[in-house]
Amino acid sequence: MAQQVTLPWLRFYEEGVPPSLEYPDKTMPELLERAAVDWPDRVAIIFAGVEINYRTLAGMVHRFAAALAALGIKKGDRVALMSPNCPQYVVGYMAIQKIGAVVVQVNPMYTERELEHLLVDSGAEVIIAYDALYPRIKCLRGVTPLKHVILFSLGQPQCTADPDVLQAEQMMAGAPPGPPVVKIDPVADLAVLQYTGGTTGIPKGAMLTHRNVVANALQMVAWFAGCQYGQERVLSVLPFFHVYGMTVAMNFAVAIAATQIILLRFEINQVLECINAYRPTLFPGVPTMYVAFNNHPEIKKYDVRSINYCISGSAPLPVDVAQKFEELTGGYLVEGYGLSETSPVTHCNPLRGKRKVGSIGLPLPDTLCKIVDPETGDRELPPGEAGELCIKGPQVMKGYWNMPGETAYALRDGWVYTGDIARMDEEGYFYIVDRKKDMIIAGGFNIYPREVEEVLFEHPKVLEAVVTGIPDPYRGETVKAFVVLKQGQTATEEELIQYCRGKLAAYKVPRQIEFRDSLPKTIVGKVLRRHLREEELARQKK
Repeated sequence: MAQQVTLPWLRFYEEGVPPSLEYPDKTMPELLERAAVDWPDRVAIIFAGVEINYRTLAGMVHRFAAALAALGIKKGDRVALMSPNCPQYVVGYMAIQKIGAVVVQVNPMYTERELEHLLVDSGAEVIIAYDALYPRIKCLRGVTPLKHVILFSLGQPQCTADPDVLQAEQMMAGAPPGPPVVKIDPVADLAVLQYTGGTTGIPKGAMLTHRNVVANALQMVAWFAGCQYGQERVLSVLPFFHVYGMTVAMNFAVAIAATQIILLRFEINQVLECINAYRPTLFPGVPTMYVAFNNHPEIKKYDVRSINYCISGSAPLPVDVAQKFEELTGGYLVEGYGLSETSPVTHCNPLRGKRKVGSIGLPLPDTLCKIVDPETGDRELPPGEAGELCIKGPQVMKGYWNMPGETAYALRDGWVYTGDIARMDEEGYFYIVDRKKDMIIAGGFNIYPREVEEVLFEHPKVLEAVVTGIPDPYRGETVKAFVVLKQGQTATEEELIQYCRGKLAAYKVPRQIEFRDSLPKTIVGKVLRRHLREEELARQKK
């Protein structure tokens, strides 16, 4: 994609990061096969102490793709994938795409109702799943398009005697020598249906093409200019079913022939043991992971200095969290930004160049951005003014699955309207002010929760904080904070309110603070602000 040299952010790209890239007409399975040719004996995956090299991993994908094709799955068919992180997830993801089918990523924590919506909406006739999840799948046969259920086990099989269920291992053992050759158009053909979290309504399936997912992985490789092909080790603890983990952990690792140290879930003691034992060089995560890392009571017992690069996404990264993490590891922790509709990464701070803590950084190569007025979306705003962030680039989705109205609203002339309020400074660095829908309007003043949360995070006793607007008979809305204190600490509501008064305009200061032992989060670690607001509304109605 041709770029204009007048784009302000290009001046601040660190050395070695190009403004534009050449994107090969390849799919992710083809990038995996390239890694297997270049580094056949390189360890591709470490999981539960077992190592799998790239030659073996590519062979597993080949056999499973052949088995899926023999089952009658063809180009364009949607295949659901429901599992925690494990080698089988990587194999399933790549095999589905290898034969031109579309991966429907499914959160393994979904209830029957949530799963039913995804299966019906996507039209998936096949699901590949971790066998312990089968009870939730079984009851949906007959009320969804499902024709085939393929299960795999992790250790001791938990399978059922149901004769209609297929076993992945048996399918691979009896598969044809290789899958049929399928002609795939990377620009036009879908690779993934990535359902948005549904926090703003019914989940929508973002249609990501092969070009989208490959381009975003290669954009991230270009951004991490110091990374060496075939030499890196990625701690893959972000869930692969989430678009962020899919790209910055799984696909990124494959694109640079890295070793992935895969964990089922984030558990801080296990994470620290893995870092100590396997020496990852990259640790992509979310702020709650780094908070847990920084505050572990025995952090000094572990050697965590192997970590060179970390990108934090999915939620705002508090300033003091980044600073403390860098002190502990000697590596770089920078904030980035993305969304399901953009595969997902669009922005990141330079790792070794000029960083601005509190900013989401600069647009990635080939990524154009503008700030428009949030009311109409038609008027572009100058630097310094807050408005809706709009993005254009090779990672931008094709649209929403079976939702032409929603697609037309979100995608206009190739620009995706993010729904996030942001501003750009004179140097082209972007700052997320807040979600369009999360803004609090109190007494006519606009209050963005992130600004208040940053202040609370600076308090030495505060571990986590989230702010939301609650109804107020006089101000319309007022600010309420939910706070988790660090272990062994005590504080009063008045103490924290007084602290905020010294750092915020009076109208932004929380009027209420509720102390909690923990905050509700998604499986990725994003705090459910909307859930807390709904709890508060329900309480007020009683």
